[in-house]
Amino acid sequence: MAISVKHVGHVVLKVRDLDRAAAFYRDVLGLKEVARYRGNMAFFSAGANHHDLAVLALGPNARPAPRDAVGLYHVALKIGDHLDDLRAAKAHLEAHRVPIRGTSDHRVSQSIYCEDPDGNVIELFVDGDPALWRDQPSIVASVEPLDL
Repeated sequence: MAISVKHVGHVVLKVRDLDRAAAFYRDVLGLKEVARYRGNMAFFSAGANHHDLAVLALGPNARPAPRDAVGLYHVALKIGDHLDDLRAAKAHLEAHRVPIRGTSDHRVSQSIYCEDPDGNVIELFVDGDPALWRDQPSIVASVEPLDL
């Protein structure tokens, strides 16, 4: 019998500089910083959980993960329910000089892709109509251009 996962609890990302990463996740993405641990970890909450994301500082000499290596591809954070929420996020990222890697219409969601200061890819998304994937689960494998 398989384990019954109820939901994803949190993600921990490796970074070089704790304060720089904390500023990004707190001040740019708006997550609430809830705790620090041993001077090399910071924990963040979107509001409903004790923490949804944490960062672990490895130091200034930590090597970036090769793009073609096995590991985490990106973290997706839901930021709202409407394209206007995504447009506002795009403007906010641009105002903070956060490079946008791309935008996509996945039909089940619409997304902006950016990177944190250490190159971890972050997807900011809004959901599409849930009836789309409930009636046709394979639609989750859709990627179309999105012009915001």
